Parts: sequence; structure tokens; C-alpha cells
Amino acid sequence: GSGALPGQGEGKSRGGSAGKAMRGGPAVWPPSAPVLGPKTGPGALNLLCVCHGTLAFCLSFRHALCEEFRVWLSAVTQIVLEPTIDISCAKYEYTDVLLCHDDELEGRRIAFILYLVPPWEKSDGGTLDLFSTDEHFQPQQITKSLVPSWNTLVFFEVSPISFHQVSEVLSHKCRLSVSGWFHGPPVARPARHIDAPLARSPHIPYDHEILYEWINPVYLDMDSQAQIQEEFEERSEILLKDFLKKEKYQLLCEALENKEIQWSSRGPANKRLYETAEEDSLPDTLKKFLQLLRSEALFLLLSNFTGLKLHFLAPSDENEDAGEGQAADTTGHSSAKPEQEETEQPANGNPHQPHQPENTPEAKDGEVQNGSGTPVCAGELRRWTHGHYTLVHDSQATEFALDLLFFCGCEDWDPEYGGFTSYIAKGEDEELLTVNPEDNCLALVYRDKETMKFVKYINHRSLARLNKHPNKTGFWDFSFVYYE
Repeated sequence: GSGALPGQGEGKSRGGSAGKAMRGGPAVWPPSAPVLGPKTGPGALNLLCVCHGTLAFCLSFRHALCEEFRVWLSAVTQIVLEPTIDISCAKYEYTDVLLCHDDELEGRRIAFILYLVPPWEKSDGGTLDLFSTDEHFQPQQITKSLVPSWNTLVFFEVSPISFHQVSEVLSHKCRLSVSGWFHGPPVARPARHIDAPLARSPHIPYDHEILYEWINPVYLDMDSQAQIQEEFEERSEILLKDFLKKEKYQLLCEALENKEIQWSSRGPANKRLYETAEEDSLPDTLKKFLQLLRSEALFLLLSNFTGLKLHFLAPSDENEDAGEGQAADTTGHSSAKPEQEETEQPANGNPHQPHQPENTPEAKDGEVQNGSGTPVCAGELRRWTHGHYTLVHDSQATEFALDLLFFCGCEDWDPEYGGFTSYIAKGEDEELLTVNPEDNCLALVYRDKETMKFVKYINHRSLARLNKHPNKTGFWDFSFVYYE
């Protein structure tokens, strides 16, 4: 069976074969060289290395903050502040950004920023944006933007509603600042709001004819499916190029340009920002493609690609020793064993999910489970443009799942623009896998409970693409998740 994309847990060695397979770009079928996505962001520098004065001056500055200024700040804010502070220096350059967050960690009470910038305009970006919040203490909209100014100090109270961001630097000026936190008695925090997840549903009854209508015939060949499954079981991910028939892909791209489609922004900003399509407003071509992604036939095809049990006709795990790499016939006939035996489950459950939770919608520590026992999926059509992103966050659900991404409108998309999907181990920054947007490509990634994902912020460089494609401000993807 397929091993999940490994995080820290489940007994997987970070240095073993599975771990090494996940570093870099996805496996590509048909084979070609993988492409790494970039890692960008503001450089955090040690204060003592940045300051142009002497060590004595730096220590004197720190002492002034900890003593005279702390006493004044405590009197102004009416908050008892401890005599120690966190302090560092940050340098933001072109396209650097710090996305929405609240600064809350144990004991932080006042955040401060001292700007050491050249003459600065709002058009340079790099503003400190402050958010209002809703009834769930979630960021709602930007209510104030502060433009950096030389030798200006900003401070604010850290609280459950102190959401803020540093907007993207849009010029080639250097945004240098000294920042940190004063500490004091912690304040009570309300329970974190858990967003309603996308609705999950079992497959809809469309037979194999829908596959022949849409999908490149090479992927419907049983030998090809067996090769893909072998590759997927080795790496837990694969990229299938030219997945749709060319004429179908072209129709799909044309339909995505339809001005009648209603797009709505999806937040909150501390978790995500992108646009999702209202399905009722979609033209028929897009509705039919969504039916394909939810169809019984595709569930079975994905089982053949991955070795996962997403359909009762898929060979069960107890048959693997008899014939690894075998696939169920997508015409509805199993090539592995008689149909009456195929619904039986191993006594110890599915080895892809070694720790079966109780059948509840939500488990502890943000683990959401498919308690129905029936394979299900959830998904949406998303539009990505400059300023869009998703973030790893504390309440992000972690579970075994098969991610499916299908990209459209990505011609001449450069990884430097962002917009790629990055997989990381929970609690770590190291990338396990990067999936870059690519036209008519289907990406499949099987992840475990210790693996998180995010879509990299789409930066100002992406606007350069308009020079070559005046009507293309971004790209689209169909993002689906399948659960055994």
C-alpha cells in the first residue's frame, strides 16, 4: 500500500528512503526533471550584527528600553511589564511580506517596532496593517495602515485580537526595523474558533464513460495505471502531465474565463486568502468537470493510481502479496479478485491508517476524521492572483488524506511568483515537497497526520506576467481531498 507523505510521526525515519523521496519536486509521469520552488522571506538578523555602532551602544540601547522606556510604557498602558524584553532586527526587501498573525505567545504583552528606513511612501508597501475582528475573534478587514518612518517607534498591546501584518514591500528600498516584545502577566485567551470544513460527500454514480470523455487515454491503460501506482507507492506523490484530452482542457480554460462566474473571497486572513467559485454560477463545462472529480469512476481510477481503498472494487490490502501493482479495471471489473470478496476488510483495519480513531467527526488536537467508513471527498474551484496565500495554523486539521490538485491557466508561471503548494512536517520549517502550478497537470499527494500544507504568497513579481499575457492575472486550480 501507499505510505503517506511523512511528517515527524508514525515511526518514519526522516533520513530513510521515504523521507529522502519527499525532498524536492514531485515525481512526474511521464518522467521528467522535478523543479524546486523557492524559499523567500524577510531576513531576521541579530541586532548586534546589524547596528553600525559599537557593542556598547547596542547594549546601552537595550538597557534604555528595559529600564527608562519600560517604566514609561508601563505607566501609559497600565500593564505591569517585566524588566526583560525580546529584541531583534528585521530587514525586508522587494516582495518580502509578513502575513496576518496576532503575536500571541505566553507572556507577550506589548509589541514594539522602531523603524530605521529611508524616506518611505505608501506606494513602497511594507506598511504595518492593523485588522478589525469579528464575533469569533478572527481578523476581518484592515482598519489602519501605518507607513514606516525613520526613527519612529510604534507599539501596541498583544491580545487575542491584535491581528496585524507587514504588507508586501513593493519597491527596492530596504525596510529595516528593530522590534520585539515586552513581557508581563499572561491574559486569558478565548477558545480558538474552528472553521466549518468543506462539506464531504461520497462519490456520485457516473460510470467509466465519463473517464473516456475527459481523460487522456494513456492514463486509462491498465499497464500505465500499474506503473503509476508503483511509482506512487514508492514516493507517496506523483504529477500526471497532460492529464485531460487537449480539446477538453482547452474548453475548461475557456469556461474559466466566463464573466458570469461568481467568485467570493475566502478567509480569515490569519489562515488563508483566495477566491472560490460559487458552483451554482458555473457554466456547464465546469460543472461537468466537477462531476468527474466526484464521480464513482474517478474514485476507482484514483484507487488504481495510488493503491488506496477509495472504491470497493479496488484490490484490498490482503491481496497485495498475491499481486502488487495490480489495478481494478475501470470499466467496472476487478482484475484482483472476485467481487463478493472485495468488500471484506482486514481484521486489523487499513494499514494506511495504523491508528484508527473513534468514529467521531472531530478528534483531539484538530484531527478531523472520516467516521462514515465510506470513501468521501471534498473540494472547490479556486482562483489565485497577486496577494493570495494559505497559512499553516494551529487549528488546521491533520489526518490521512489524498490531495488532488488540477491546474489551469499557468502558462509561463514562474515559481518565483509563489502560488506553489508546500508540504512540511508539523512543527518544522523544512519543506518535504513542493508542487508548482503547471498547465493540464494532476498532482496527487498522500499525507499523514504529521504533514501540513500551505500555498505560498503570490508576490508582486507575478504582475510581470501581464507583459506577455495581458489578460492573465493569475491561475486556477481544482483542489480536492479524498478520504478512505
